[in-house]
Amino acid sequence: MPSPQDPRALEALQRVFGHAAFRGAQAAIVEHVAAGNDALVLMPTGGGKSLCYQLPALLREGVAIVVSPLIALMQDQVEALRQLGVNAAFLNSTLDAAAAQAIERQLLAGDLDLLYVAPERLLTPRFLSLLERAPLALFAIDEAHCVSQWGHDFRREYRELTILHERWPQVPRIALTATADPPTQREIAERLQLEDARRFVSSFDRANIRYTVVEKENAKRQLLEFLKAHTGEAGIVYCLSRRKVEETAQFLAGHGIDAVPYHAGMDAELRAANQRRFLRAEGVVVVATIAFGMGIDKPDVRFVAHVDLPKSIEGYYQETGRAGRDGEPADAWMCYGLGDLVLLRQMIEQSESGDERKRLEHRKLDALVGYCESMRCRRRVLLANFGEDYVPAEGEGCGNCDNCLQPPQAWDATEAAQKALSCVYRSGQRFGAAHVIDILRGSDSEKVRQFGHDRLSTHGVGTDLDARTWRGVFRQLVAHGLLEVDAEGYGGLRLTAASRAVLKGEQRVLLRRISARRERERSVRGAAPAADLAAADQPLFEALRELRARLAREQNVPAYVIFHDSTLRQIAARRPANEDELAGIGGIGAGKLARYGVAVLETVSGSG
Repeated sequence: MPSPQDPRALEALQRVFGHAAFRGAQAAIVEHVAAGNDALVLMPTGGGKSLCYQLPALLREGVAIVVSPLIALMQDQVEALRQLGVNAAFLNSTLDAAAAQAIERQLLAGDLDLLYVAPERLLTPRFLSLLERAPLALFAIDEAHCVSQWGHDFRREYRELTILHERWPQVPRIALTATADPPTQREIAERLQLEDARRFVSSFDRANIRYTVVEKENAKRQLLEFLKAHTGEAGIVYCLSRRKVEETAQFLAGHGIDAVPYHAGMDAELRAANQRRFLRAEGVVVVATIAFGMGIDKPDVRFVAHVDLPKSIEGYYQETGRAGRDGEPADAWMCYGLGDLVLLRQMIEQSESGDERKRLEHRKLDALVGYCESMRCRRRVLLANFGEDYVPAEGEGCGNCDNCLQPPQAWDATEAAQKALSCVYRSGQRFGAAHVIDILRGSDSEKVRQFGHDRLSTHGVGTDLDARTWRGVFRQLVAHGLLEVDAEGYGGLRLTAASRAVLKGEQRVLLRRISARRERERSVRGAAPAADLAAADQPLFEALRELRARLAREQNVPAYVIFHDSTLRQIAARRPANEDELAGIGGIGAGKLARYGVAVLETVSGSG
């Protein structure tokens, strides 16, 4: 088979996909798989994973079978490939019997380059029988982390995909994922019998994403402030509950933002319609639970916001990775408070999971809380959880997270911590932070008097700090393991073994200080800089977007499968005068040049 340096492979890359060169490890992966070898590929979202099996599929004889977990994902990818002139299809429940049979005939005749199928269908005796009679080029297992029992997207059917190797040992397999810490990587290799496969691990860094975490005060107001920097842009807002999804979407819509809800409890048709609007219209914000997102290929998502704490750092990484898939600047913004941590701890303990699973989920949550409370570079902390030692190009940090852009201050909170721990102990270790703060600040509330807490020695000893600062103290004491949440009860706080040294004065406590003014600045200024486009080129860019929207409506497809924004920006800046010059634009292969070249050139010439 040709290597990526061979003119045939580079010619296919340019002719079909419109790219002049491979990115990162793509060249080595394409060479390895095209030569008939197995591979396990770990590459961040937006890193170009799909090309790693799509191009070998074109270089090898036969059809590539792509195992994909979600209908929306496979449909979008197939439509994008068809726009490139590739013979691709999918088999799923959206097809009627006649359409499915037509695709099966194409499969048996060898008329397809790629066929996308869900694992449930692939494992049926009928489909396996079809594969016995079809010319096979390779098997691609996308979203391979779904095989992990301890992961956040576990799919039981993925465990049975070993049948591919057992029945077709001569057909190469490539498993791909953007989300896997080292233990999950080992589990993928073991469960899919890919222990001997060559492993390609790219950096998990998404350098174009700016990470920001703010202390939760009024989540809706803070979200609205953040969104001011993203007016008219597409984005995703994640909430923990269905009720909060509905309330937040309604709140944003009431403030003039084109926002729609998405969660598993909605009417299926309305949920699908909202997803289509997000994918196909410009500037729609979807407010969703984590049921939304896996496999969403939309490249121009400019932000992902969390108004509640996610359940794990892997889930957070995958969800934020849906921003900026086109490589242009994007934001990952999270609003986080102690109440989130209490709620998630309770959800873990009240679940029907076994003790081992609960311990794992607590560890994963601890890792995420550590990320939120860290005063170090966010990118460095995040990547360390994936076994990657982040080495910035310059200095100590990335220069594109809140902690690097506005380094937080530390303060000696030993005395405050002692007061807080003592008050928790003296009030019986069964109340939440809000009540303990009332005691510390000398409140004369009915609840304080009811329990006789106005007579405690700690009543009123914390009037030197405001309630907001005390909330930060308690949140960080929990994060640092000096207090724990009674997750089996009502979320009361209690001391840990580690708190003894602090109470005895044997251990200093340093906490991060965030002033109210700093947080407001971070919320408003959290957006990464917009992609460069000269003012003189903006009218042409908008005209090209209008052309793209019209073409998308005519074909009933998402706009981004026709052209990415980055491609339109290049056209607007370079103003090609003929098809040869247009062919030199990244993302325009022979198929798109033939389909849209005339219309694009007319738009350019008509712009003056």
